[in-house]
Amino acid sequence: MRKIVASLFISLDGVVEAPETWHFPYFNDEMGAVVGSLSETSDAMLLGRKTYQMFAGYWPNVGPDEEMAAQMNDTPKLVVSSTLKSVDEWQNSTLLEGDAIEALTALKSRPGKNLNTVGSVTLVRSLLRAKVLDELHLLIHPIAVCHGERLFDEGETVPLELVSSTTFKTGVLHTIYRPA
Repeated sequence: MRKIVASLFISLDGVVEAPETWHFPYFNDEMGAVVGSLSETSDAMLLGRKTYQMFAGYWPNVGPDEEMAAQMNDTPKLVVSSTLKSVDEWQNSTLLEGDAIEALTALKSRPGKNLNTVGSVTLVRSLLRAKVLDELHLLIHPIAVCHGERLFDEGETVPLELVSSTTFKTGVLHTIYRPA
C-alpha cells in the first residue's frame, strides 16, 4: 500500500516558510541523501496551490543542466487546490478535483510508490487533521528564524509518534514521525 509522506525544512522555532533564505548553509551530503531517498521511494509529488505555483513559475523554465530539473519536471504532480481551475503551465501536473481527502485515500490503495508532499504546509496540516498522512519527515535546522509561517498553527492538538531521528554533522536533526 502506498503512503503519503511529507517532508519539510523547519527551523527550531517551527518556521517552514521561505527555507531558501535560511536553509542552504546547512545542506550537506547527509541531507542530500535523505532528499534523494524520499524522491526514490515516491512516484508522484503531492503539492498544495502555493507550492505548485511557486514551483511552476521556476522549474519549467530551467535548462536541462540544472540539477534536479529533469526530476522535478518529469515527475507526475498532483495538485490540491480549491481555487485553481487548471495546472496546464507545468508538465505532468494534474489537479485533484472534488474531495481531495477522498481522492488521496483512493490513491493510497492503488499500486505504486509513495506520494511525496514537498513544502505545502497548509496541505500537510490538512492531511494530518484528516489522518491520511502516514509519515512526516522534519529536517530541523539549528536556527531560530523568528518570523514566517510555522508548521503548526492555532488549532487542535496533533499527537505524533517518533519513528526515528538522526543528527547530521551540520547540527540538522532528521526526524520521522507518524500519527500516534
